[in-house]
Amino acid sequence: MRNIRLIARLDIKGPNLMQGYLGDAAKTAEVMHDGWYVSGDIAQIDKDGFIQITGLLSRFSKIGGEMVPHINIEEAIQAFVEGEDEEEIRAVVSAVPDAKKGERLVVLHTRLAKSPSEVCNHLSGLGLPNLWIPSPDSFLEVDVIPLLGTGKLDLKGLGDLAKKHFT
Repeated sequence: MRNIRLIARLDIKGPNLMQGYLGDAAKTAEVMHDGWYVSGDIAQIDKDGFIQITGLLSRFSKIGGEMVPHINIEEAIQAFVEGEDEEEIRAVVSAVPDAKKGERLVVLHTRLAKSPSEVCNHLSGLGLPNLWIPSPDSFLEVDVIPLLGTGKLDLKGLGDLAKKHFT
């Protein structure tokens, strides 16, 4: 038997599922489709049938018709520029609209010991597809990476910063 790994958007249906957002039909219509709740998560099912959430649909960009996962690029950059504090987030990938390809990857980062060109060359050397490699002019140094009170990335704040600077 072949070892098959299924990765897909996680939609949920069942008796415990909410009926929608109270008094907000528009928001309900965004996340409820034919009785299914569209979670916005990307998940995989292992050989034993366990579901593991592996990412967020909002952490992908559609570039030239292909889905590009931000987390893979971030992990490669983080490993390359990692400082003394391995837990510190040094670089985050976001996207801005692009007239030719749909979206353009951008990297928001704190001060790095490597130049954007060195980072791009490193990503290329890892064998990442060209669509996954931001251009050296798509890097923006910020004082701090925007985080929520929970310590998670402030995705809206990141997107706003990226759009403000790159569009």
